[in-house]
Formats: sequence, C-alpha cells, structure tokens
Amino acid sequence: MLTDYHVHLRPDEDDSAAERYFTDANVDRYREAAAERGIEELGVAEHIHRFVQSLDVWTHPWYRHWAADDVDEYVEFLRASELKVGIEADFLPGREDRLANFLDGRDWDYVVGSLHFLRDEAVDFHGYPDWEPWNVWRGADPEKVWARYFGTLGEGARTGLFDILAHPDLVKVWGSRVPVPDGDLRRFYERAMDGIAESSVAIEVSTAGLRKPVGEIYPAPAFLEMCLEAGRPVALSSDAHTPEQLGYEYERAVEMLRGLGVEEIAVFDRRGLRLEALG
Repeated sequence: MLTDYHVHLRPDEDDSAAERYFTDANVDRYREAAAERGIEELGVAEHIHRFVQSLDVWTHPWYRHWAADDVDEYVEFLRASELKVGIEADFLPGREDRLANFLDGRDWDYVVGSLHFLRDEAVDFHGYPDWEPWNVWRGADPEKVWARYFGTLGEGARTGLFDILAHPDLVKVWGSRVPVPDGDLRRFYERAMDGIAESSVAIEVSTAGLRKPVGEIYPAPAFLEMCLEAGRPVALSSDAHTPEQLGYEYERAVEMLRGLGVEEIAVFDRRGLRLEALG
C-alpha cells in the first residue's frame, strides 16, 4: 500500500479559485497520476485558511487574505468524488475550542495538523516581503525558535484534534538560508516527545521537503526514530499542489522507512486508523 493524503487540488497562488480546481476533470488528473505511481489511497487536505469559516477560528491577516471558500461545499465535493476527505488545520494554542467547533460535525476521513505559526509569526514566511511583519526569523535566536517550535508541536499532538502530524520538523524548511542551531538537534525533538507519546497521532513522512530549500524529507530520521520508539504509526504523503507532485520521490521515503524497520503505514477512513503493509 502507498498513500498520499496530504494533497492539494490547487497551487498556493492568488488566482487559484475553487471553481477552477474543485472539478471532476481536475480530480481525474490527480487520479491518473496516482494510478501511474502506484498510490492506492488518495486524499485531499486543503488548507483551513482557504475557508470563510476559518475566520471563526482566527483572524490573522494570512487567514483574512485567503478565506473565500465554503468548507461544507468542499467536503460535499470530495465525498462525491470518492477521494478521501481531509483538511490541513493549523495548531493555534489557545484556540483549540474554536478549531474543535470548526471540525465537529463534518465528514472527515482525517485531519492533518500543521504547525506553521508560533504565536502570530510563521516559520515559512521568510523571503516574502509582503509578509515580513509575520516572519518568525526576523533577528530571531534559532535556539529559541526551535525550542518553541518543538514544544508547541508536542502540545498540538496531545490535543487529540489531529489524526496526522504534518511535516513535523517544518522549522528546518529554509535550510541554511536562516540560522540553524548548532549540535545534536535531538535536544529539540525531545521537547515534542511527551505529547507525541501520549497521543494517537500518526507521524507524516513527507517528501515535500525535498522540493524546499532544505532538500530533506520531513521529518529527519532521528526525529522519526524517536516517534517510532514512542509507538506512533507513520502516514505517507507528498504535500502535492499539482498532479505532477503526487508521490514525489517516494522511493527515497520508502527506503528511509524500511531502513528504520517500518513495514506498515496508516490508512484512514471516517477518522478511523488501520495499518496496511507498506508498498
């Protein structure tokens, strides 16, 4: 079994309106690409900030910039398409109840939890002048950013709001373009481990990092090994935004997983998890 659950039907661009991409023809393009790459389970997890209902959770300028779609129309479209129905939701400490209200009563197969923001600042806004006021790296001490990131990641896992923990070491996304802490990074990973160990969340192994400045799979092998020791299962995804990115460099991901002794991956249905043999 190969899966790709962290998939977007459109690029992250201002002219990517839902009516252009949430179509049967576009779904067929993704299905064909998945079939070519041996991906048996395909699901879509659109960013929460794309939906007007997300403004009930947070009114950050990033959310206000993007929020245009109706989440219930999105769920209905995906359910009719017979793709797995997911969403990528930010963990925002202090807003857990608002996020729970957003998620409750909607027909998800899984919820992907992401940590993009530390308070109001984002770890992945570096180099975008329009969003510089919300760039966490502005003169920041990397030791403090990494410590806060992984501590918050553990909190997010512990909430029980999420089925999959997405690109769990996203803080490394910029590689050497921003300061990186010295020494053994496991001292930061440890900050997340109690929350992860106490959760039922699956850890996403994502090849998206290979397309980013860091040029690495998420998460680092040392982080993943710690999650496996904590008893957490693995979910496999590419964070594709086009059909061409589906299953991107999966050979490398499978090789890494087998090297760590992983022979099963998580498969989801109506927020239930089962394990299937890794393809």
